[in-house]
Amino acid sequence: MTRVEEKLNFTTHDGVALFYRRWPATTAARRGAVVLFHRGHEHGGRMAHLVDELNLPDFDFYAWDARGHGLSPGVRGDSPSLGHSVRDIQAFVDHLCNTFDFQESDIAVVAQSVGAVLVSTWAHDYAPRIRCQVLASPAFKVKLYVPFARPGLQLLRSLRGNFFVNSYVKSKFLTHDPERQKSFDSDPLISRAISVNILLGLYEAAERVVSDAEAITIPTQLLISSDDWVVHHWPQHAFFARLGTTEKEKHVLPGFYHDTLGELYRADAVAKVRDFILRKFDAPFNRPSLRDEHKHGHTFEEAKNLSVPFPPLSPKGIYWSTYRFLLKLAGRLSDGVKLGHATGFDSGSSLDYIYRNTPSGKGFFGRSIDRIYLNAIGWRGIRQRKLHLEEILKKVMNDLEQEKRPARILDIAAGHGRYVLDALQYGMRPEAILLRDFNELNIEKGRAMITERGLQNIARFEKGDAFDRKNLEALTPKATVGIVSGLYELFTDNDMLAASLAGLHSAIEKDGYLIYTGQPWHPQLEMIARALTSHRDGVAWVMRRRTQAEMDQLVREAGFEKITQRIDEWGIFSVSLARRTGK
Repeated sequence: MTRVEEKLNFTTHDGVALFYRRWPATTAARRGAVVLFHRGHEHGGRMAHLVDELNLPDFDFYAWDARGHGLSPGVRGDSPSLGHSVRDIQAFVDHLCNTFDFQESDIAVVAQSVGAVLVSTWAHDYAPRIRCQVLASPAFKVKLYVPFARPGLQLLRSLRGNFFVNSYVKSKFLTHDPERQKSFDSDPLISRAISVNILLGLYEAAERVVSDAEAITIPTQLLISSDDWVVHHWPQHAFFARLGTTEKEKHVLPGFYHDTLGELYRADAVAKVRDFILRKFDAPFNRPSLRDEHKHGHTFEEAKNLSVPFPPLSPKGIYWSTYRFLLKLAGRLSDGVKLGHATGFDSGSSLDYIYRNTPSGKGFFGRSIDRIYLNAIGWRGIRQRKLHLEEILKKVMNDLEQEKRPARILDIAAGHGRYVLDALQYGMRPEAILLRDFNELNIEKGRAMITERGLQNIARFEKGDAFDRKNLEALTPKATVGIVSGLYELFTDNDMLAASLAGLHSAIEKDGYLIYTGQPWHPQLEMIARALTSHRDGVAWVMRRRTQAEMDQLVREAGFEKITQRIDEWGIFSVSLARRTGK
């Protein structure tokens, strides 16, 4: 039965309408969906041949034109950021699930080149519960050929801002198929340009994902073209070796150029993709249990290694001793560094200082040091996390209003409570706000902030242990919005989180909402562990990261269904929204 192509649009997260194609299943009973993601410079129509070649009549097929490509709007080869485009993927999948009645577990993804980098970044940062993914020649490291091209582009961008470079790749180096070559050369929708922001962002995201591929637990098939002129092989092999799923397979395709699924003799590769998808749909949906990752696993080993001090006279021991000494000196001039030493760099007081983002210190030099401190990538991520918290809280308040339900907010570890109270500037007026914390200083500061803003009639701040399940279960009235932000990241033990989440499940009424944060990755883990101190008795601040998949699994097992997520450009801090089920 002939497939019918439908041309459609969906509205992505920032209100832009992106174009996509749909080919409905040709059987009475639909089994699932295959979503196709194209190469850079190209568009979804370049993958349309796979709809027939994969021979999966009981699957819907979908192929988007990424922002700035094909029939989708935007400057050709550009996007506000790579993270923006990754979030577009989540918006696209959400749209497909809501519009065509899918679960994420009904979806298989097939992605090529740049599309495969976007998808693997999405898999790492958002931990979607898709059935499987096929990555064909992912562009984890583009062959630029010009010596020092990447640092040169970085320098030029710092001087000129964003600009565009054109692809050097000719069609004859993409595929041996003369028809594919001809269509590539004549296709008016193909653009040779790519913005330097996206090109450099591609490198940065790829390095992060390859180095931390163990966080990805999605069943994965990797196709590698042996004679690829466009991208390097070694990051693809490294990515595969580190993948955190045992359901993975790798195929090196001899003689293939970069357009893996558009090669002349692609039938064998396409058959491998088809077989992989069918095997994953024949088997029950499965993900490895991450419940005991605090006892073993790559983030456990990472934190364990960071907790072991270097010998004092070793090169690294001397380096970090010097670093800590210089940080102590900086604390004499910078108010932010001084506060971190006094209360812990992870304390509520430190975080409130980071949120305020106003350099303070002794004289111009002290304020300059403080500005450098406040501009550290981790603190920039913290401030973006605050904005995401406020955005999601605003969404929840609007949803509750539509549902004609009262907004009763409970934050079980609020610090000073700034992010909750600042969210009220958007005109939200909840029925009640209960802020809790275990630290007396945080409680004092939070109560003062409530008084300053004249919110005593709806808000109160009390002492409470966020890990005391029975104490949380006893809270009345039940909240419609529960918040836990920046807390779980500080504690390695999943048993503690399970108790806290179970208490939250009882403290939130059925169909209420949970806003929770995570830290799936951080570029400064070693510096934090070797140089910064925690609020807990001034010990070294050694963090165990939780992958997004691990954090989501804990929340799911506690009886919440994840709805949506935000994450910063660097993939450091996530903010997720879930809904309490009756389980």
